[in-house]
Amino acid sequence: MLTRELIAQVKKVEIRTRRIVDEITGGAYHSVFKGRGIEFDEVREYSYGDDVRSIDWNVTARMGDPYIKKYVEERELTVILAVDCSASGLFGSGEKSKKHSALEIASLLAFSAIRNNDKVGLLMFSEKPELYLPPRSGRVHGLRLVRELLAHEPESKSTNIACALENLTKVLHKKSVVFLLSDLISQTPFEKELRIAARRHDLISVRILDPLELSWPLSNGLVLEDSENGTVSFFPGSSSLSTKFESAASAYHESNVRQCRKAGVDMIDIRCGEDIVKPLVGFFRNRRSRLAR
Repeated sequence: MLTRELIAQVKKVEIRTRRIVDEITGGAYHSVFKGRGIEFDEVREYSYGDDVRSIDWNVTARMGDPYIKKYVEERELTVILAVDCSASGLFGSGEKSKKHSALEIASLLAFSAIRNNDKVGLLMFSEKPELYLPPRSGRVHGLRLVRELLAHEPESKSTNIACALENLTKVLHKKSVVFLLSDLISQTPFEKELRIAARRHDLISVRILDPLELSWPLSNGLVLEDSENGTVSFFPGSSSLSTKFESAASAYHESNVRQCRKAGVDMIDIRCGEDIVKPLVGFFRNRRSRLAR
């Protein structure tokens, strides 16, 4: 049952997202993703001037005359938003948490896809796949997707990115554009699953981090609790420990960058509290430049 408050939130997200899509992201999205794939249509007899590389040798052998494969440009893409809903997303040192940033980004990407007449689906995951909306097109489906992002209550606090990627490779039978929205903080290794998913799909990592996850400012002693496993620790707040934290954080997050680069996965880095449009449009422009080359 939808509450008035939830309906109002969904409409608010749609209105804010629609303005951004109309002004900026819709056109950038179209130029990067639309019409890049081709799919097999039929075979026909070879005609003088046809590219001999298109000859279907199996059909040619059966028929006794040369036949070529005919392809058509794909008119519709499938876009999947894989959104990390684990407890670490609740963290935010400013006005916005990582969960809130993920909601804004996912909504923007969803309505960009819908504006482009593409199908869009949603996978919300923690240590297991928790909710899956099969890809569909249309505004009503987009609003339902936003509603689920707003209202879903996670069943688990932990993160397992490997499990989410493995699940996607099973349920997606057609090559899709997959946006992985997560802080990429996972106790379970996921390099192998990242590589497999990237071979089958156009996988893009949208890494959402809070500034405090990169650099811890000098402060008095603090008691810290891990939001996923409940571990409590004391942070004295000395300059040496702040430096040590920054070094360890940098090493961990840089390892994620290397994993993505090795797997051929593009990464979009977004910080909580900062403008989400600029890095998204920057990604679209960079990819468009690469495609043009």
